[in-house]
Amino acid sequence: MPTSGTPARSTPRSLLLRNRDFRLLWTGSTTGKYGASVTSVALPLVAVTLLHASTLQVGLLTAATWLPWLLIGLPAGAWVDRLPRRPVMLTADAAALLLFAGIPVAAWTGLLSIGYLLATAVLAGTATVFFQTAYTALLPHLVASADQAEGNSKLHGSESAAQLAGFGSGGFLVQAVGAANGLFVNAATFAVSFLCVLRIKHREPRGPEVTRSRGALGREIRTGLRLTFGDPYLRAMAVTGGASNLALMAYQSILVVFLVREVHLASGTIGALMTAGGIGGIVGAFAARRVAARIGSARALILFQLAVPSLALLIPLTTPGFGLVLFVIGYTSVSIGVIAANIIASTFRQQYCPKDMLGRISASAAFLNYGTIPLGAVLGGALGEALGTRTALWITIAGLPVAASLLWFSPIRRTRDLPTGPPATTPAPRPEAEPAL
Repeated sequence: MPTSGTPARSTPRSLLLRNRDFRLLWTGSTTGKYGASVTSVALPLVAVTLLHASTLQVGLLTAATWLPWLLIGLPAGAWVDRLPRRPVMLTADAAALLLFAGIPVAAWTGLLSIGYLLATAVLAGTATVFFQTAYTALLPHLVASADQAEGNSKLHGSESAAQLAGFGSGGFLVQAVGAANGLFVNAATFAVSFLCVLRIKHREPRGPEVTRSRGALGREIRTGLRLTFGDPYLRAMAVTGGASNLALMAYQSILVVFLVREVHLASGTIGALMTAGGIGGIVGAFAARRVAARIGSARALILFQLAVPSLALLIPLTTPGFGLVLFVIGYTSVSIGVIAANIIASTFRQQYCPKDMLGRISASAAFLNYGTIPLGAVLGGALGEALGTRTALWITIAGLPVAASLLWFSPIRRTRDLPTGPPATTPAPRPEAEPAL
């Protein structure tokens, strides 16, 4: 249920002004995204400039960040549904703060290595799994159903703006203080996120104490999988998201290497280019609700996930000088499509799924969505090593429209708007197999 004082229906006042808990969640999330975008520039540059990593090693580093979604993504969803979400988020923030602050310390003491970066990436990725799963499940408790589209739009829009600033300042921070020292910025953002989550007043009601039998965790995981992949809409989004992220990460894992070694750009220029391209995220956040209202949420999802990102095929044409415009257009199109599609899909899941099972359903979808990311990172690194980064970009970016075309063969194509409740054919959880929460 929404927190006390949250209006039952949307009002003309901004959600940020009338919902304190959402404002705190928004502040912490936005700050964290800024730090994450600094890291996405700084961490590969640490590997390339300080440790002289190969293209494949940079790909493995990106893969390590996302590997925990494959390893613990499913049980994390079941655990999050058993626990109060706020303490889970606090623990994850504290762990990430210590991990990222340790990288510059390791560089000062001579302990920094590819193995150290890989271990840090895996552990920080584990913290992200728990934070994001808990965050997704907590949001519907803080915001009324009528305000969820606005809340998702504001969260994704401000996160895009923060990423924009992070990409730009990340490159300049690396030039000014060094790649390793730039990661102190990320550590500081986790401290801000921790304080914001700590101040959230909402407390989820404590459920009845339940004694779980052996195998209860497995049954809970299977229930989440059954609900996700037994539902035609959730299944279509999960499969399309997984295939799209495979292609997306395959090209992004070698993008910095391409810009450094093929286009011969400095760190500051790379940050500026990503900043310019990242404006698309703000555009996507602004456009998502408006386009969905005008043409229908289902049609808008196909537009943003399939049509708009096809312009990414301009990225491999990037050359020094005027050719950098092609990078900006292509990168912007991906940002618009990803952010807008995420807003539409997030709002759909929060309204469509039972709140007490949202952690498991979100984790089941994320298992496929994010589980393909480390595979994509390794694929991109391997293709870049074998064929060269420009050829590898052509192959991996071509996978974006191919993956998104899976939506065309789902029920989403045959409707104007996404439903607000599951169809009668969706398999329900079996009472004897699903312990009470």
